[in-house]
Amino acid sequence: MEYKRKPSQIVFDTLNTLLMVLIGIACLYPFYYIFIYSISDPLEAAKGIAFLPKNPTLANYTMIFQDSNIINSFFISAARTVLGAGITVLCSAFLAYLFTNPLLPMRKGLYKFVIITMYLSSGLIPWYVTMSAYGLKNKFLLYIVPSAVNAFFMILIKTYMESLPAALSESAELDGAGIFALFFQVILPLCLPVIAAVAVFAAVGQWNSWSDNFFLVKAPELKTLQLTLYEYFQSTAPSVENMRDAAASMSKRTVTLSSIRMSIAVVTVIPIFAVYPFMMRFFVKGIMLGAVKG
Repeated sequence: MEYKRKPSQIVFDTLNTLLMVLIGIACLYPFYYIFIYSISDPLEAAKGIAFLPKNPTLANYTMIFQDSNIINSFFISAARTVLGAGITVLCSAFLAYLFTNPLLPMRKGLYKFVIITMYLSSGLIPWYVTMSAYGLKNKFLLYIVPSAVNAFFMILIKTYMESLPAALSESAELDGAGIFALFFQVILPLCLPVIAAVAVFAAVGQWNSWSDNFFLVKAPELKTLQLTLYEYFQSTAPSVENMRDAAASMSKRTVTLSSIRMSIAVVTVIPIFAVYPFMMRFFVKGIMLGAVKG
């Protein structure tokens, strides 16, 4: 028997669909606007632009990719994202594995101690003093070491690990597997869904991070792409006028500061947009399993 929907249900579904479409447009349009602004003729874009680019040009992107400072910042951000996310996932997963062991001394107390870090922050000045005392000021390790363990990630992974059959670990131990062999060869491969979800969180956080660079790293060769973008939007980049003049002379067009800003913003978000769709299925599955099971 064919089910016939009531008129009220049809109206509700139609309005709900329209609402979701409007929300989707509201979320995507800012990114679309930045993109079409970046490829439009700077003077035409300055007059106003809405849906289509005006007199498309790649002068802004040509200028960006010929600037050694921006290229260096891009690779610094990429390096901190790959290394930082990898170390965060590995350390958080191993800590979660230790907390699943009932034989760990003072397990509950240590677990609560880690959880406290989710709710209490030391503040900017103590953080600055601590990082300086550890010798991380003006060092690339500043981007990696402080975020090596994340309490939230640890909870997600621990919850997922507790859902795994205990017989797997017991059989591996009977075969002579030690703690590291058990973790890397048995437990970690079974946790790939939640590991992928945590990796997405960690990578996005590392890629978007700029405050540690702003407060503690003054070496220009260690500047991240996000801080470079921040400086351009604040008009504090020392070479911004020179870059604009160079781009204008190269392309025989007037290049505005706004067009340069928009182009750098596009370069900043493209890597995340490129990677996220491939990780989406692991992300959703890992979050659901890591949050519900246990």
